[in-house]
Amino acid sequence: MQRFGKTGLMVSRTGFGCIPIQRIPYEDSTALLRHAYENGITLFDTANSYTTSEERIGIALHDVRDKIVICTKSAPLSPEKVTQNIENSLKMLQTDYIDVFQVHNPSFVPYPDQENGLYNCLLKAKKQGKIRHIGITQHNKNLAKEAVLSGLYDTLQYPCSYLSSDEELSLVDLCREHDIGFLAMKGLCGGLLTNAKAAFAFLRQFDNVFPIWGIQKMAELDEFLSYEANPPSLDSVMRNTIDADKKELSGNFCRCCGYCLPCSVGIPINNAARISFLLGRAVKEHFLTPEWQEKMRLIDSCTNCGQCKKKCPFGIDVPSLLKQQQREYFKILEDNR
Repeated sequence: MQRFGKTGLMVSRTGFGCIPIQRIPYEDSTALLRHAYENGITLFDTANSYTTSEERIGIALHDVRDKIVICTKSAPLSPEKVTQNIENSLKMLQTDYIDVFQVHNPSFVPYPDQENGLYNCLLKAKKQGKIRHIGITQHNKNLAKEAVLSGLYDTLQYPCSYLSSDEELSLVDLCREHDIGFLAMKGLCGGLLTNAKAAFAFLRQFDNVFPIWGIQKMAELDEFLSYEANPPSLDSVMRNTIDADKKELSGNFCRCCGYCLPCSVGIPINNAARISFLLGRAVKEHFLTPEWQEKMRLIDSCTNCGQCKKKCPFGIDVPSLLKQQQREYFKILEDNR
């Protein structure tokens, strides 16, 4: 167990990211969450926008509520809507308090007494005992840094993996200096990284980082539990793996955050923009189907509206990347015929 920054909460170093559980049957998600808890995981991250995720946590873990830490979040909406989201989260989670309530990827850093009233709304909920700590999630490193330096947030959730740049990793040190709990999302870069052991070992070297691994299968959970029981070290073999992945993947690649969506012409940007990597790292046949060929042809229908590029928190020229990935996709398709 590790102290979760200035929240003072003691939590497991390994966290459970609850986006994937909405995709599986309820009985499976209950079994998965109980198995996680019974094997020492006490940190669970979700959001009211993750369809049934909160409800599933409530069903599986309401009877051990005082032994776990729940982080949930809401988009930066009006105070009235955020207040409603808090009430809905309490109901779904079957609890009367939320340990950490996070502002979900705002395009600005909420401060007290702003005209939008968002931060004051959270202070009110905290005073009422409905939330105990205020956190923020970000994909924009400059806004993340501003949030940490503001002193207003107890936790920061930010993408962190061994593909992160030195500038991004400096946020880890900044959070340590300011006693901010750092929730590391996308430790496997949305599935691009296939060596979970190396990903785990890399993040474990930072004592103030709490990875939230997205899990939907018992085998995945057991793998992470095995690493928690016997933490792997960053030996030379693992560092070579990391260096090879960084050489192949670092730079202008899609992190699969999905903030570019929806596309006005239906392009599945978050996978289409990284299809060549998926073809090399997943089951190739899954992405060479007639259905996927049609999806990749949708790129020809791009209207260059610029919305995806504007909304990308990493500043990627999304239309150009899509065109590049489309060319590579159909070359690989042709080579496999």
